[in-house]
Amino acid sequence: MKDAVIGQFLLVLIAASSAAAQAVATSTHSNETDRLSLLEFKKAIVLDPQRALASWNESTHLCYWEGVSCRTRDLRRVVSLRLVNRGLVGHISPWLGNLTFLRNLALPKNTFTGEIPLSLGRLRRLQTVHLSNNILQGSIPTSLANCSSLKVLWLNNNGLDGQIPADLPPNLQQLQLSTNDIGGTIPPSIANVSAMRKLSCAFNRIQGSIPDELAQLGGLEILYLGSNLLVGMFPPAILNLSSLTGLGLNTNMLSGEVPSDIGNSLPNLQILSLGQNFFHGEIPHSFVNATSLRVLDISTNNFTGVVPSSIGRLSKLVKLNIETNKVQARNKQEWDFVSSLANCTELQGLSLAGNLLEGQVPSSLSNLSIHVQYLFLGQNRLAGSFPSGIANFPNLIILGLDYNRFTGVVPHWLGAFKNLQKLSLSTNMFTGNIPSSLSNLSQLIELLLDTNQFIGHIPTSLGNLQSLETLSISNNNLHGRVPERIFSIPTIREIGLSSNNLHGQLPAEVGNAKQLVILLLSANKLSGDIPSTVGACKSLEDIELDNNIFNGNIPASFGNLFGLKVLNLSYNNLTGSVPASLGNLQHLEQLDLSFNHLEGKVPVHGIFKNATATHIDGNQGLCGGASNLYLPSCSVMSSNISKYRLPVIFKVAIPLACMLSLLATVIFVLLWRRKKHMRSSMSSLSFDSKFPKVSYKDLARATDGFSVSNLIGTGRYSSVYRGKILQEENVVAVKVLCLETRGAQRSFIAECNALRNVRHRNLVRILTACSSIDSRGNDFKALLYEFMPGGDLHNLLYSTEGNGNSLKQSYISLAQRLNIVVDIADAMAYLHHNHHGSIVHCDLKPSNILLDNGMVAHVGDFGLARLQVYPMSSSFDGSTSVSSLAIRGTIGYVAPEYGAGGQVSTAADVYSFGVVLLEIFIRKSPTDDMFKDGLSIAKFAEVNFPDKMLQSVDPQLVQELDLCQEAPSAEDNGVHCLLSVLNVGLCCTKSSPSDRINMEEVAGRLHRVRDAYIGG
Repeated sequence: MKDAVIGQFLLVLIAASSAAAQAVATSTHSNETDRLSLLEFKKAIVLDPQRALASWNESTHLCYWEGVSCRTRDLRRVVSLRLVNRGLVGHISPWLGNLTFLRNLALPKNTFTGEIPLSLGRLRRLQTVHLSNNILQGSIPTSLANCSSLKVLWLNNNGLDGQIPADLPPNLQQLQLSTNDIGGTIPPSIANVSAMRKLSCAFNRIQGSIPDELAQLGGLEILYLGSNLLVGMFPPAILNLSSLTGLGLNTNMLSGEVPSDIGNSLPNLQILSLGQNFFHGEIPHSFVNATSLRVLDISTNNFTGVVPSSIGRLSKLVKLNIETNKVQARNKQEWDFVSSLANCTELQGLSLAGNLLEGQVPSSLSNLSIHVQYLFLGQNRLAGSFPSGIANFPNLIILGLDYNRFTGVVPHWLGAFKNLQKLSLSTNMFTGNIPSSLSNLSQLIELLLDTNQFIGHIPTSLGNLQSLETLSISNNNLHGRVPERIFSIPTIREIGLSSNNLHGQLPAEVGNAKQLVILLLSANKLSGDIPSTVGACKSLEDIELDNNIFNGNIPASFGNLFGLKVLNLSYNNLTGSVPASLGNLQHLEQLDLSFNHLEGKVPVHGIFKNATATHIDGNQGLCGGASNLYLPSCSVMSSNISKYRLPVIFKVAIPLACMLSLLATVIFVLLWRRKKHMRSSMSSLSFDSKFPKVSYKDLARATDGFSVSNLIGTGRYSSVYRGKILQEENVVAVKVLCLETRGAQRSFIAECNALRNVRHRNLVRILTACSSIDSRGNDFKALLYEFMPGGDLHNLLYSTEGNGNSLKQSYISLAQRLNIVVDIADAMAYLHHNHHGSIVHCDLKPSNILLDNGMVAHVGDFGLARLQVYPMSSSFDGSTSVSSLAIRGTIGYVAPEYGAGGQVSTAADVYSFGVVLLEIFIRKSPTDDMFKDGLSIAKFAEVNFPDKMLQSVDPQLVQELDLCQEAPSAEDNGVHCLLSVLNVGLCCTKSSPSDRINMEEVAGRLHRVRDAYIGG
């Protein structure tokens, strides 16, 4: 019996051993599949800089390979592959689809390229996929919907395109797709994923509206849809998501009012970001009921009214951003919200910049949290002395008070802010010396003090700021020398000291600034030679030394600045020749050497072939060069006189004799004209030394006797003819003044003064001005311009093609219209802001905007222009007064304040530009019959913006966008572009001048809109 029992036990043991052996065999086979799959994954890696996969070899069991985790059971299958931030380069092998027990795949912060393998859809046990921060491309695989266990899918910060899949894993809880190139719309079917808790699709190209079906995701906690192309009103469905803690809808095209009960409906919010949309109305008071809010951002919208005085109930607030709206504070009651914010003891960032805040900053500012690090109060109408309450914020990192009306001195205690990295006090009326204590700000990166009334010297101790990148002190009343120590700051990238009274030589130490990109020293009294050491600053892109008294030669070392884009040395006393090495600078875009004493042959290569970008007038000794510079031949210049040196007495006597002779001739001609009314020789005022002087006879011959067949157009004070100057074979536009018309003489002088020294690609270039006597002995005045074969903008907008019943307006694409408004904006920004004497055009309208063969727009007709001879006003309202003379603008384009007797202002030009912009896209003249009974083109655009805008613009544009239906991204990009550009027009045509943006901002916005459309 005992032997029988032992026998049975042995049989059982043998059977168990056999089963174990079979299990081991199965395990070995399964491990082998995983091992081979991982090795194929390794083969797809082309670079492993940290040797993360060094352990993946035959001598080590795969479960001990780095980044690999296995089950603890006997089967020992791979359940996790985690390689984070290991610098791996390659693609993700589709063999990973064979890891059938894989639950966790984490490969973030590497450099994986290619597409996400479709084979991942076979992994039914997969729970987490983390592939963020790579360079993956292609669409999100629809096969992932088969991963029934998948809960977390993070694909952010890649280059994925396509659309959000309509079918998603049914148990998905987190979907992170931000910062890709995903388009399409948000699929309503996303509401079927009832387990969803976090959804982030920010920074993509998602279009359309936010679907109401999102209201079904009752457990949703995070919804980030910012920086897309979403349209429509604030989605009411979101108000049903009471569990939301984070909501980001910023940087879209959402409009309308934010629901007044948003704070009641979403009481758990911690982050709310609605910035950069088109929301309007008052700031909802219910925000304060979301008492857990830590971040509230409603910046760059059209909110009006006041900040709720109860805002301080948000005691956990860390960041409050209300900048760039129309929020006002004009009295103590409206400023009460500042006192309330004292309850926000964790507040670190506060921005109220770009609103309608007025008067002195309340003393209650000092009661804000000691933790405040970022404080922005710029671009308002704040006045009074430097806000003393700021002294209570020792942790400040950025302080912005720019574009206000602050006066008085800048306090020395600012130097105690050891953490301050950016200080912007630009465009105020601060006086006194620049505090030397600012040199104690050892962390300072940007110091912006330009456009104030500072006096005294630039503190040499600013050289102690060893982290400084930008130093801007232009447009002040500083004197003394340029401190050599500022060029020894190792990080300095931009130095702006223009428009002061600095004198002496530019220190040779400038060559120490190896990182310097921009050097602006225009309009000072700097003298001596330009140091050749400037050529050692290899990073320089912009050098502006014009309007000084530099002498000597242009340093040949400038030819070493291979990244140089702008070089302006005009209006100095430079001598010698033009360095040929400047022609080797391939990136040089603008070269201005005009009005010096340069001589010799002008180079013919590089930028010197571009007459538009090269300015060399006012140098009588220059010759040769490219033909389009119209310089005299060097063989003519090299006469026998140049071979001999005249005695000094003759160098003085000859010019003096010439001057006396010229004076006598002028007096004689004036007397002769008055008494005899006979013909006289022409006296010409030359604007361009490259263009020959012309007489009345020349112009009569050029225009066939001013024949009607050559008449281009007529205006209030002039008639314009097409002419051909035979000597040069130049086609020109000849503007003949009707001197019998009252005001024509003043118009002639205004245009001469306005255009004498301006240089810009989008201004009609005046070639010369002729003041002479006609064939009947009468006064004759004419201006010669570049001929613009494209005609004027008015003709382009309203001319028709075809005949009979098939007449239609000429086709102008959205891209062409964008280019035209950008061209006009650039020209107006130059006139207002980039010229030493700011010019107000006073009569901007389509007929004064001319087009060349490439449809590049050029602003012309400066007959009503006013020249401002003082620096631009520091006031924020842009109403720089230059004259109190009556304005003779054109009905429909004249700013409303002119009707009330307002003074000439740049803000009025902005209004006219806004009307022109709206006219270009709506294609209706502001004097059209539909605009009556108080309805202007600006009001028409405003009441239809944005919801009905597509029904209001030129039907050609709507048709163009409809043609893009097969490419939704292009269509949406076009709609987004159209709304954005029209919003700029509305910002320009505000009834109050102080509410309008300036032309620099207009140009900047339009450039961004155009670049996004054409580049998108």
